[in-house]
Amino acid sequence: MSDRSRVGDVLKRLYVRKARVPLEYCINQARAAELERQLQMQNQMRERQVAMQIAWSREFLKYFGSFYGLVTLGLSIGAMKKRRAALLTPVIPLSFIMAYQMDVAYGSLIHRMREEAESIMGSESKRLEMPHGMPTFESIEKSRRAKSPLSSVLEK
Repeated sequence: MSDRSRVGDVLKRLYVRKARVPLEYCINQARAAELERQLQMQNQMRERQVAMQIAWSREFLKYFGSFYGLVTLGLSIGAMKKRRAALLTPVIPLSFIMAYQMDVAYGSLIHRMREEAESIMGSESKRLEMPHGMPTFESIEKSRRAKSPLSSVLEK
């Protein structure tokens, strides 16, 4: 009987060893798929936020463009009637604001910003470091426990 139990133990160990490799592979695949889903979700959320910002800029441009047009027209008429060109001076800063808003809403500002951000990340990476380094699981848990009213009760 002892020989049979030894053979059974050996077979069991072999089976566990061989079963562990596919199990670990499946776990790693599941983790990779979960990470990929999270990255996709974060990217979609970022894209939606950027789309909302661009849509807001375009909507703002409609209102500001109307204001700019009315002010420019009114000041031009006033300057011609009074024969004073100084009345047109407010149009100059408003023109800069209008040009900026048009660039945000329909221009290439986002592309220039992205290129500049990539340049900063490539050549000035020291400026991007977080104070006290990257957060760790331990530091997050320590902070969470300190702020949680239930932590003192659960640890006892």
